[in-house]
Amino acid sequence: MKTMLAGRLRLDTRTFAVEEVPVPTPGPGEVLVEVRAAGVCLSDVHLIDGSIGPAFPVDSVAAARAVTLGHEVAGVIHAVGPGVAGEWVPGTRVVLQAGQACGACGGCLRRTACRQPLTRGVDYDGGWAQYALAREDTLLAIPDDLPFDQAAIIPDAVSTPYAAIVETGAVRPAQAVGIWGAGGLGAHGVRLARMVGAAPIIAVDPLPTARERALAFGADFALDPTADGFAEAVAEATAGRGIDVAFDFAGVPAARAQAVAALGAGGVLVLAGLTPEPIVVGDSTGFCFQGSQIRGHYGSGFEHVEQLIGLTSAGRIDLAPSITAHVPLVDAADAVHRLEKKIGDPIRFVLTP
Repeated sequence: MKTMLAGRLRLDTRTFAVEEVPVPTPGPGEVLVEVRAAGVCLSDVHLIDGSIGPAFPVDSVAAARAVTLGHEVAGVIHAVGPGVAGEWVPGTRVVLQAGQACGACGGCLRRTACRQPLTRGVDYDGGWAQYALAREDTLLAIPDDLPFDQAAIIPDAVSTPYAAIVETGAVRPAQAVGIWGAGGLGAHGVRLARMVGAAPIIAVDPLPTARERALAFGADFALDPTADGFAEAVAEATAGRGIDVAFDFAGVPAARAQAVAALGAGGVLVLAGLTPEPIVVGDSTGFCFQGSQIRGHYGSGFEHVEQLIGLTSAGRIDLAPSITAHVPLVDAADAVHRLEKKIGDPIRFVLTP
């Protein structure tokens, strides 16, 4: 039996290790992808520390009480299973969607929205491995001029803020946008908000290096949320009207409360950072009087990843500055530690099997 290395999380003990496991065999409608690059996300850190867990684990994950992490994956098709469409042949360069429809719920049976979407590297085995299985409907071909490391981070690191900005937040040109958290998601949020014409763009982060990066990525202002006079600085940056659309990419309750307070009339807060902590609106009367809104956001759709591949290939966004470092798969635990502790102020570490 052929084996490979994979970064496995034991769900009962929350212990993570790179182990030798059997190379999977693609079933009907599946392909086996030789992984060339896999992103390390803060969600992976939260999986390991137990903050989040599988919502709809597939049978193999539930039985083994273990899952291979990694939802940002790019590589080359190595083998195809029975019945796979002819366009998917060995050697094709692909990026994998970060999840898939369950195929069994009422929504899927009626061909509407899936009610229990499965997340790669959470509910089923992901791409922190030398090889990964993928259902053919989760594949997107990538052009030869798009490097694997940049392609890998498009699902989630780039597509989540993109979908949050263009869909959930529905940002329009000349709207004032606030971005709380300039890390893996927020740094891309700054660049994408600029791409769609937001003005001004106000990045908010307590780390000086993150604020400097936000300015380099196109923010008009970069503010320290702990500084005296923060509210006055927002008012000055927006000519007194407040923020039209605020994004919480940090998943921090204090950031959410501060963002709500910074909203202008009719302002919207989009919650893109994940946290189990409650949402608190300090002045609910003022919130209602202004007609403010809070909108939840999760992930992205197939079309968002497809659009971003086109935009990246067309040169509208350069993802090379987003790759903080390449880390060998065997050192995945070190990459997790460096991300958790923000060592080197990372945007994205990329594992290379």
